Amino acid sequence: MLGNDAGQPFRRRRRGPEPSVKPWYQRTVRWAQTNLTEKDPARYDVEWWREQWRRTRIQGVIVNAGGIVAYYPSKFELHHRAEYLGDRDLYGEIVAAARSEGLTVLARMDSNRAHQPLYDAHPDWFAVDADGNAYRAGRLYVACVTGPYYQEFLTGILEEIIERSAPDGVTDNSWSGLGRDSICYCTNCRDSFGQELPAAPDWTDPVYRQWIRWSYDRRLAVWDLNNEVTRRAGGPDCLWIGMNGGEVVAQSKRLRDDVEICKRASIFLLDSQWRHEDSGFQANADAGKRLHGMLGTETLIPESTAMYDAGVPTFRLGSKPEPEARMWAIEGWAGGIQPWWHHIGSVHDDRRQYATAQPLFEWHEQHEEFLVDREPIATVGLLWSQRSVDFHGQADPETVSQLPYRGWVDALVRARIPYLPTTEVDERFQMLVVPNVGVLTDEQIAQLQAYSGRLVVTGESGLYDEWGDRRDDWVLGDLLGVRHTGKRLGDGTVTDWENYDSHSYLRIEDRSVFDGDTDVLPFGGQLEVVESIESMARKALSWIPPFPIYPPEKSWMEEQRTDVPALVLGERTAYLAADLDRLYAKYHHPDHGQVLANLVRDNIPLQVDGAGVLDCQLYRQGDRHVLHLVNLDQGGAWRGRLQELTPAGPFTIKLKANGSRARLLVSGSEVDVREQDGWITVGVDRITDHEVVVLD
Repeated sequence: MLGNDAGQPFRRRRRGPEPSVKPWYQRTVRWAQTNLTEKDPARYDVEWWREQWRRTRIQGVIVNAGGIVAYYPSKFELHHRAEYLGDRDLYGEIVAAARSEGLTVLARMDSNRAHQPLYDAHPDWFAVDADGNAYRAGRLYVACVTGPYYQEFLTGILEEIIERSAPDGVTDNSWSGLGRDSICYCTNCRDSFGQELPAAPDWTDPVYRQWIRWSYDRRLAVWDLNNEVTRRAGGPDCLWIGMNGGEVVAQSKRLRDDVEICKRASIFLLDSQWRHEDSGFQANADAGKRLHGMLGTETLIPESTAMYDAGVPTFRLGSKPEPEARMWAIEGWAGGIQPWWHHIGSVHDDRRQYATAQPLFEWHEQHEEFLVDREPIATVGLLWSQRSVDFHGQADPETVSQLPYRGWVDALVRARIPYLPTTEVDERFQMLVVPNVGVLTDEQIAQLQAYSGRLVVTGESGLYDEWGDRRDDWVLGDLLGVRHTGKRLGDGTVTDWENYDSHSYLRIEDRSVFDGDTDVLPFGGQLEVVESIESMARKALSWIPPFPIYPPEKSWMEEQRTDVPALVLGERTAYLAADLDRLYAKYHHPDHGQVLANLVRDNIPLQVDGAGVLDCQLYRQGDRHVLHLVNLDQGGAWRGRLQELTPAGPFTIKLKANGSRARLLVSGSEVDVREQDGWITVGVDRITDHEVVVLD
């Protein structure tokens, strides 16, 4: 077993005694969705899709019911019926087929928009801009979350759907209305807000910042109301579950409070369908770990994985390359996510997409016992804050908040160091990283001061209060042994040969932070100017000012050393004034990643030797350990679509644990186990897409 010094697992959410039969949201692991179009009532082949359910070993289906489009004969005259529906109840037919297969059924809604007749009848139900013009999305009108559309009309539809078909629950992928850049000025919002609405999105305006928090609360009120309705109509387990994204900035822009939603969610339907090139496949495992940190480890997180060619550009009816879909799903499993295949429309000329899910879902079914009900293990915690994304990131949260966080994720993945995202300052982590979390509450700062582990703080962390106003006193500075001067060097722009303001370097003052035959490291980013105030705080990296790139005759360091610290080390703290985390997310310069990893490379319970890029996720199941190894050393893992898989290996794995038997679930073999000094060593010869090592 791992000792106390090897990191503590997540704490489970207490649910009381286990029932004899678990409710659907605790036992439905593999999901399917054929997102119907308005033409599908004229062409949907129930028997073909029933057979596809069987082939892919699913346990639950998500079926279009109503909202923007009704797929059954609704009693509500203004509930727009699918164009080709006629008198057919396609939704009801699919539900009946699913029930005959013993499947869990969720009725899908898409309720944020409506057609012209409904708008004409009730214009006061819809969002309007400052000039009184209705917000539109194409030919549809956007409903206001505070008005009767959400409070009365949709609740009636929910009751109707439950009365007709008794689904296990209801879901909605577009439930939260307008995003934060579009203020609604309808009468309902004016009355509910209680004061004059902000004139425009403006982060310097205290009223706009209050409106942001009020808007979050309005979305949570929608969540609570819909659950009240579905449970009253369908029983205590008939849940309403809004679909949500896996990326914090996107959730913030849509005014969805991840922490509060997770408090309410008995299952989390993750609508995160594809890999984004700026974050890579590893973002999916990170999303799973981040969400489990709030939900608890036992809560299921099915993820809608597009079988169609999602991404940039998007082709709704084309097939996503199989390796691309496979790697996204596999990274999700490594982070504790469950599979859910997703097609747009029921008939496709490009039929390649039908073959993608079957081998994935068959493997998942075969090895399900190792993929759920487990505790993640890591010594490193990576702090994140949605409030900081809002009030520190403000108009540019991707650059200010997300890139520093993502830089740490990528550096830790590249260094094969297990980590866990966390919203809490928790003693279960030996090391805690605070990656430019500018907004920290007084309570969080007090927790950081009391934290006994190793602390790594970067950038502007803690310089702002909970509303994004700069603090008069940077309390964290006393803990880190530095004082912030209020100045910044560099603008972080890409350097070209004629404009070289970012052609800067860092001088290595302490060899512990970088092991290599060099005295300087490339930099080129932004640096917060601080002064040392503690004798124990030592300068480990210092800033070298920019100098010409061209002509080469002028490219020499006029000032080879300064007193400006880029990295300050204390007895158990590190303050990184240079934005190496942001830069690593953008450019993946190996020197920057090595500095980040070295700051937390202490007493790691896992060592993996061998060439290549592996995402390593470690779990415990009682006396058993489960290690996911995902091969990210692929030609298309970072840009474009992944077309083929490139094997890597061999690898030698050392795990701080006890055990006598090691199984490789993907290759289907057993390997020798060597135990010495509390470490287990096993070998893995080859990893194509992934391998899962089970050590008993």
